[in-house]
Amino acid sequence: MDEEEHESGLDRRTFLSVGAAGALVCTIGGERVVLRSPEDAKKADGAARRVRRPTGKAAQAAQTGQTFPTPQPAPGGQVREHWIQARSVMWDVVPKRRDEWHDKRVPGPTKFRALVYQEMSPGFASPLAPARIPGPTLRAEVGDLLVVHFRNADEHFEQALTMHPHGVRYNPEYDGAYMGDFTRAGGFIGPGEEFTYRWEVTPDAVGAWPYHDHGPNHTLNTFRGLFGGIIVYPKGAKAPDVEHLLFAHQLAPPVTGLERQFQAINGRSFAGNTPTMRAKVGQDVAFHVFGMDNNFHTFHVHGHRWKDPSGQFVDNPTVGPNETVTARFTEDNPGRWLYHCHVFSHQMGMTGWYDVAP
Repeated sequence: MDEEEHESGLDRRTFLSVGAAGALVCTIGGERVVLRSPEDAKKADGAARRVRRPTGKAAQAAQTGQTFPTPQPAPGGQVREHWIQARSVMWDVVPKRRDEWHDKRVPGPTKFRALVYQEMSPGFASPLAPARIPGPTLRAEVGDLLVVHFRNADEHFEQALTMHPHGVRYNPEYDGAYMGDFTRAGGFIGPGEEFTYRWEVTPDAVGAWPYHDHGPNHTLNTFRGLFGGIIVYPKGAKAPDVEHLLFAHQLAPPVTGLERQFQAINGRSFAGNTPTMRAKVGQDVAFHVFGMDNNFHTFHVHGHRWKDPSGQFVDNPTVGPNETVTARFTEDNPGRWLYHCHVFSHQMGMTGWYDVAP
């Protein structure tokens, strides 16, 4: 075993078998876990539960060595306030038990224990919507301030969780990332704890962006469903008439404990279970498509094409891990259409219906 193999804890044979099986190597609180089975996921959860809030000299320096002004909205901007909790739910990947595209029954178990974000009323008084995959969409305009009161309400996995955003501006206090001894307050929200994130919506934030857990066990927990989206509009811009966020991701047996791997969009597999999107001719339509696993995906809508940022017409753009592509067009083609990832090994489950009325 050479030095690199020794440092990683994997010999060549194990490393190659891990890569071939699509497994993950996670380091959680200094413990390495090779995620190849549900038992390995339990080991990762155990390691995450043993992670404690950093209290050493480096942690103290991280907390007191720098101070930052409290972010405020820009002149003319608004405070967009949300109360969001993370919790565990039993999630059904194929609630209809059928693939409507091929009119075929989907056999076997399809429920697993997920981790999700849920929108709550002020003060976490009551749910505003069911807990679901993805979490609530946060919308804002340039100049606004997103204020997100976050609560770790999970009682099953019992580990620190966070919210980490892409696209918006924040100082280290509101990064939402666990960084070992250098973790600041927003990077470690233990079970039952709360924290308020403050994210600035600057001109370079226009677009659609993901947010997700970035606590000690963030890779596994993001795979479980702990992610959502942020949409930022130019100041005063009109939102599309029809707008959907679609997250392409795999739900693998080591994560779910199920017998098979599901290719999913928004936590569901197979047409009729994945989101059915609807529009009318003449409407301004926007689909924001996110990659939310280790793979590259594409987004294809039958009967439609649109311009990419370079002005080139496309109908099957690629989206990588935590990237976003937006398909925006004026609807002009009525009918029932398929949309799907065109990676051939993904498209059976990672597909859905798009219904366009005249």
